[in-house]
Amino acid sequence: MKTFPRNPLALGLELLVIVVLLFPLFLSAAESPETSATSLQSRYDNIHSLQFDFKQETRGQLAGRPKIGRGQAFFVKDLDGEKPGMMRWNYSAPDQQVLVSDGETFSMYFASLKQMIISDASAMQNDLTYSFFTGSGKLTEDFLILPPDQQFTGREPVADQATIIKLTPRKRQSQVASIHLWITVDSLIQRIEILDHFDTLTVLNFSRIKVKSRAPGPNSLTNKLFS
Repeated sequence: MKTFPRNPLALGLELLVIVVLLFPLFLSAAESPETSATSLQSRYDNIHSLQFDFKQETRGQLAGRPKIGRGQAFFVKDLDGEKPGMMRWNYSAPDQQVLVSDGETFSMYFASLKQMIISDASAMQNDLTYSFFTGSGKLTEDFLILPPDQQFTGREPVADQATIIKLTPRKRQSQVASIHLWITVDSLIQRIEILDHFDTLTVLNFSRIKVKSRAPGPNSLTNKLFS
C-alpha cells in the first residue's frame, strides 16, 4: 500500500494540541511559592539544632566597597517553645568576630579591637536568620510569599537548588525591603539575599549544612559553644 508523507503543518497542530492539553499538568507539577514556604517552615519547625559554613557579601552604593566575610554559624532552639533560641556566628574572615545570643542577651566580640558589646536580645527578633532558625519566626505570618523577581530566574543554579521564593515583610521594617530564599530539594535554605530600602544587598551562601532533630547530650558541642 502506498503511503504519503504527513503534512508538517498537521504535525505541528497535533503537537500544539498536546501541549495545550498537558500545560495545566505542568503547572500543577511546579511547586507554588506558598507551598515551598510551607514545606520550608515544616522542615525547620522540626529541627532542634542547625550549623553551617557561610560566606557573606554586602554590596551597594551606601556600603562602599563590597565587604566579604566567612565562618561558621550555629543555632539551637527549644522545640517546646518554652525557652528562647540560641545563636552563634564565628567569623574567621576578614577579621575574627564572634556574635552570640543566648536568647536573653546579644554579645558581639571583635578580636582586633579586643572589645565586646552586649545588648538585649529582643531586637534580634527582627532578624530573619535568628528568628526563623531559632523557631520563633513564621514565614507566612511575617511575610508575603511571592515568586522571585525576574532577574533571578536567569541565574546560574545553586547546587541542589529546587526553587527560589521572594519574601516581603507584612509590616514595614526599617532594614528589610525584600528577601529572596534559595531552597534545596530537601527544604533547606542554601542562599539568602536581603535587600534594604537603600538598595544595599547582603548575600549569604550556606554550605556543609548539618541539622539535628533531637536535643544533644550533656557533653555536646552545643554546651561548649553557648556556655
